[in-house]
Amino acid sequence: MFSFEEVFAEVCRYCKKKVDAGELTDVAYNLWIKPLEPLKMEGKYIFLKFHSDFQRDTTLQNYEKMLKEAFSSILGFEVEFKAVIPFIDEDDDSGKKRLELEKSFLGAEYDYTFNTFIVGSSNEFAYAACTAVAKSAGGVYNPLFIHGPSGLGKTHLITAIKNEIKSNKPDTNIIYVTGETFSNELIEAIRQKKDTSQFHLKYRTADVLLVDDVHFIAGRESTQEEFFHTFNELHKTGRQIVLTSDRPPKDIKTLEDRIRTRFEWGLIADISTPDFETRVAIIKRKAELLELDISNEVAEYIANKLKENIRQLEGCVKKLKASKHLVGTPATMAQAQNSVKEILTDDKPTPITFERILNEVSAVYGVTADDIRSNKRSSKVSTARKISAFIIKEFTNMSYKAIGFEMGGRDHSTIIYYYENIEASMVKDPRLKETIEDIISNVRS
Repeated sequence: MFSFEEVFAEVCRYCKKKVDAGELTDVAYNLWIKPLEPLKMEGKYIFLKFHSDFQRDTTLQNYEKMLKEAFSSILGFEVEFKAVIPFIDEDDDSGKKRLELEKSFLGAEYDYTFNTFIVGSSNEFAYAACTAVAKSAGGVYNPLFIHGPSGLGKTHLITAIKNEIKSNKPDTNIIYVTGETFSNELIEAIRQKKDTSQFHLKYRTADVLLVDDVHFIAGRESTQEEFFHTFNELHKTGRQIVLTSDRPPKDIKTLEDRIRTRFEWGLIADISTPDFETRVAIIKRKAELLELDISNEVAEYIANKLKENIRQLEGCVKKLKASKHLVGTPATMAQAQNSVKEILTDDKPTPITFERILNEVSAVYGVTADDIRSNKRSSKVSTARKISAFIIKEFTNMSYKAIGFEMGGRDHSTIIYYYENIEASMVKDPRLKETIEDIISNVRS
């Protein structure tokens, strides 16, 4: 059973997938969705805290439909929102300042195009490959496979390809999807016993297929089978395929060999951690968009401290802007130190939760979370149940008793057996070990 906090965490995850799919910008997510404060749920009513009428009106006007879809997909029923806005003294100008700040952040939003991408030594090869594909889709770089850690610009580049092609050839049929969405659409069609011809038609008639986080199809038999045939159909007719992943094809352990080799047919380009000069350029660009004066000394300090993730750099500049706007603190070295400290404290990995593990294991083995909790004894369900228990015990603080309770009321001794069975099997079966490692990687992603 979800707690309300877990429900809202899943809602945020649902919305984040919209960012990954190019349906919602990262700036919009961070400005309007992430700051939402859930208060409570009473029946079908969700109480959300807003700090101003402007925040409430903008959020609900633009994102109410998406938020309702998110809650409905998790809870299984439609919800309504109740907005709660704390009283603000009209003589106090803090509310007015906050509104002005929110509006200024809107001005710092940029489209994912090649013009807004900061090029440096860490990404110039991938950038050049993407611009070449955008100019001549289906040419020599087909497929194009881009890999690198999260937050370094893969989604920006793959979306820039889409935008560039659409700008030059508006009639091009471009399909942009995440690996997880591709898999979920197929699973849903199969579960509901729908005719998969519509699914085939959608993907196999694409002029350009862009798949972000393609590593999510690994280990999923039916998804890989479908993707294999889709890939072949598009490639043999010279239509462009672009893929991104957090690792190169050779490191996606449970990817079928026939698919791995096809991913390696074209060009593989990596994006690594941006170098110092690129990080400074990103900081300066974001400050300029926010109309924030920032000295070279401060920019270089931030660039030296935040090295792994572009979103961290942009987030730090936004914190400096907020401090200057709300309390009049300029972008000094001391303020930069505080902002960096907050970023590093906040930037912790999302906890690996019980439900996230169950959902990922379910997708890999073609079963449901309800199947895992049930008394079904088919080989697939049994294996998925044991693996779920093993991963949950390894990566959460739950006791054997608590895991058993959540997995359909099983005794703690049963969960101990599951754990020890998988632990022993992994030693004898390298393939099983690789499958579990891929599941964990996907859950962390």
